[in-house]
Parts: sequence; C-alpha cells; structure tokens
Amino acid sequence: MHIAWASCVSLASMPGLLIPVSSQRGSRRCAREWVVYAKRPFAGPEAVLAYLSRYTHRVAISNQRLIALEDQGVTFRWKDYRASGRTRQKTMTLDPQEFMRRFLLHVLPGGFHRIRHYGLLANPVRRQNLAAIRALLDVPAAIDASEGPSPGAPVPKFVCRHCGAPMIIIDILLRSQPIRAPPTSWPNA
Repeated sequence: MHIAWASCVSLASMPGLLIPVSSQRGSRRCAREWVVYAKRPFAGPEAVLAYLSRYTHRVAISNQRLIALEDQGVTFRWKDYRASGRTRQKTMTLDPQEFMRRFLLHVLPGGFHRIRHYGLLANPVRRQNLAAIRALLDVPAAIDASEGPSPGAPVPKFVCRHCGAPMIIIDILLRSQPIRAPPTSWPNA
C-alpha cells in the first residue's frame, strides 16, 4: 500500500522504493483526484508554525519535566498511560548513565534528517520554485546576508554582535531609583 502511494507521488525521489505495483489498486489510487480540506488557522499562521515547531524541533524531554539533578540520579516526571486520574503523572529517578543512555536513543544517527523536503522545497528545484512563488505572491526576494550593506546605506545604530543584523529597539527600560541612599562614609575609612 505504501509503495504504491510513494511510487505515484514521487518516482525520482525514492529510487529504492520503485517496485512495480502488481495490482490495479495502486494505479487507481494515483489516478484519483484528492480533495484536501484545510481550514484557516484560528490564531494565524505564526501560531501554526509555533505549534508545528514544537513537534519538529523538540528534544526527548522538556525542561518542565526535569525535577532534580543530584549525585544519585536524575529525577523527572513521566506520564503512565495505563493509569488514569491523578495517578497518571509519576516521577522516576534514574542513574545518570541510564538517563543519558535513554536520552541518546532519541538522537538521530549521522546523515538522518528529521524533516525531509519534497515537492516545492525539494533541493534540486528549491531556488527556481521559491523565485516563482515570490513572483506570484508579489513578495520581494530574500536578502542575502553575505552581501553586506550597500554603499551609502545608513549604518544601523545597534547591531547584533553574533550575526551582524540590525537590532530594533522595542522598549526602553528606565533605571529604577535605589532602594536606599548610598553610604556617606565607608566603615573602615
């Protein structure tokens, strides 16, 4: 079933999966017009991106679940799906070596990628497709950071010390008044 779907979606991107479909079922599935219904996101596209990024860029355990790190072990909270009610949330303390062994089971081996790009963002055609998409949406081309500022352009007052991008002032925090006056003389002076 998956082979028929994969072979009709992208023949060139998965040469190892190109196994001839012996039944007509696979070819009929490819010929069918698929109707995809997608609602507009309630909170906007930024919220959808934030939601998806929590799943695609997360690590094995979040900081909120870590409770303590001591010599005898790492204590963390976990959810027991066999239990119900208040007993579902449980804590566990593992030896540091065992915790690291379990944590490293979630690290992908070298060469493996969590997110693969197909279709419009496939690597061989990404530049051409993005240029066409920008033209259709009437969006200016992305600024290449390696080019640097154009001659005669105003130099930003504040720049990021890591990437060199201009920083925008969002708010100015005024220094609060001291709680008490500074001492008039030093004790041992």
